[in-house]
Amino acid sequence: MVTLAEVAQHAGVSASTVSYVLSGKRSISATTRQRVEQSIRELGYHPNAGARALASSRSNIIALMVPLRTDMYVPVMMEIAIAVATTARTHGYDVLLLTGEEGPDAVRRVTGSGLADAMILMDVQLDDERLPLLRGTDQPAVLIGLPADTAGLTCVDLDFTATGALCVEHLAKLGHRDVAVIGEAPAVYERHTGFAERTLDGLRARARELGVRLLHRPCEGGYGAMAATLARILDERPGTTGFVVQNESAVEPLLALLRQQGRAVPEDVSVLAICPEQVAAQASVRLTSVAIPAQEMGRHAVERLVAKLDGRGESEVVLLEPELTVRASTGPVPASP
Repeated sequence: MVTLAEVAQHAGVSASTVSYVLSGKRSISATTRQRVEQSIRELGYHPNAGARALASSRSNIIALMVPLRTDMYVPVMMEIAIAVATTARTHGYDVLLLTGEEGPDAVRRVTGSGLADAMILMDVQLDDERLPLLRGTDQPAVLIGLPADTAGLTCVDLDFTATGALCVEHLAKLGHRDVAVIGEAPAVYERHTGFAERTLDGLRARARELGVRLLHRPCEGGYGAMAATLARILDERPGTTGFVVQNESAVEPLLALLRQQGRAVPEDVSVLAICPEQVAAQASVRLTSVAIPAQEMGRHAVERLVAKLDGRGESEVVLLEPELTVRASTGPVPASP
């Protein structure tokens, strides 16, 4: 392994100068800094993590809390996690992934042990039990998601309320007046998960304004659960001509069931999904959709957290504007016979 002394010799400076360049604790001339940084790159020098932590009182680690639940679409969660990890590396941080269902205990463990300099929390609930602990510590944190009360917190999320409204507007413009929402698994709503609740708020509010009848039914996903949910929807609202799906595992089963029933998409019914671009574009019918900007959410969260660590960040809520992409699955409401 290349040592700090070897970097100093290569750059023609003292070991303490190299240390100051790495730590930023003293002002170093631009010419000297560039020479040291060039030597670091050429020699492939990596500071010892333990020594660096002792010298700086920092671990240069960000803890990312990702409870991996069976009722959540894991690929989206992991895409956000990958974006967090890659963005963190560009700022000189590594990521500690916490996947257990520890909740507040995990927050206590991180804040009390010095395991990490800061935290990013995912799977945020409206009344998240981790938040009182965050508010009671000085450790920087960012939420990917919105609780009911955002006071004193920094949050990054897709604007799911606007997303729900956008979906209703699109179908209403096409003449649809009976719309069914196929939602996440029931447990997601029982936990009052923020993104699901906020989507519903947006859907319902805009539907009332536009005179659209809205029916929401949670669904476990998978063919059997989707078959039962669709049967219930059509029994309760046989005139349903539009579907909004916020459940990636229900997308293909829904399209298959509609085909089996002889309901053509989009000639007889329109289907709009809130899902990753890949899911929408690769479905058996290319879906009109509002994308989940997973990479952008992860990147924004890290950038806000690094600003906090550098003493520049303030509490703020960053809501990403939804974008609806029209594909082959939505069309005008069918004419009455």
